[in-house]
Amino acid sequence: MATIKDVALRAGVSVTTVSHVVNGTRAVSPEGRARVEDAIRALGYVPSAVARSLKSNSTRTVGMLIPNSSNPYFAEIVRVVEDRCFGAGYALVLCNTDDEPQRQGVYLQVLAQRRIDGLIVVSSGGDASLPALLAGLRMPTVLVDREVEDPACDLVETAHMQGGLLATRHLLSLGHRRIACIGGPTGLAPSEQRIDGWRMALAEAGHSATSAALLWHGGFTPQGGYEAMHAILRTAERPSAVFVGNDLMAMGALRAAHECGLRVPDDMSLVGFDDIELSAYASPPLTTVAQPKARIGALAVDMLLERIDGRRQIGRKVLLQPELRVRDSTARFGPS
Repeated sequence: MATIKDVALRAGVSVTTVSHVVNGTRAVSPEGRARVEDAIRALGYVPSAVARSLKSNSTRTVGMLIPNSSNPYFAEIVRVVEDRCFGAGYALVLCNTDDEPQRQGVYLQVLAQRRIDGLIVVSSGGDASLPALLAGLRMPTVLVDREVEDPACDLVETAHMQGGLLATRHLLSLGHRRIACIGGPTGLAPSEQRIDGWRMALAEAGHSATSAALLWHGGFTPQGGYEAMHAILRTAERPSAVFVGNDLMAMGALRAAHECGLRVPDDMSLVGFDDIELSAYASPPLTTVAQPKARIGALAVDMLLERIDGRRQIGRKVLLQPELRVRDSTARFGPS
């Protein structure tokens, strides 16, 4: 592999001159620049990113932690983040914590050792040590989707409770009264907030007394939704509609309903949450609460770059509003 000394020797200039051409740190004569650039091309020289970062104190690299790389919701946000970073001249290093706090802590240390310029975090649930870990890194950080008790971090998330309200009010408007909920993991803020929205909508309609008997949990996975729906369908008094805490669980719930001979939405209406791309291709296409994923990803990067560039020092929290996407998995309650 060619070194900076090899380039200098071929171009007939000093190593310092090559460095100035590569890093743009000082003007070099057109003739000298041309010789250096010709030598770089001929030798296939690639400047050391580590060495350059030590001089500039910047690696032009952003780290990102997500809790589940197999969840299309996170994958769709990552795609936006990566595109936005690339457009701004930054590379993205992605780490999947698999919802394990210990792995999350290890990855934070790995990213710090790589001298990343900033960090975007979708936290794993139940990690009480995360605020201290983030504070110890001393780098610009943006939290996405899940809030952490750290006033120094920026935050961008969706109004999850409002999304639960939208979903349940939609079902109530169709005449449904016995509406079950398949929530995500207990103790995870977005899951609890969506459940709170479901409860609030039922309370508005005068049905809060029955809500405890209609709540199930599915772990934000298709299997979790599948198992929860089977449990719901084994109850003595079956609900006519179900609000499901994310679209992956709703996919599992749809399969369980079909296996039990139910037609969605004729026999039971179903509403999901997230509006992942696959939800429009389910059978039937899924009514769901849409999170503004493109805006979440773009805002996360833009807010991070503001901090990296020193254009802002004060923490900023952005709460985005969800929207209901009505498709074919919901219908008016009553005889066909």
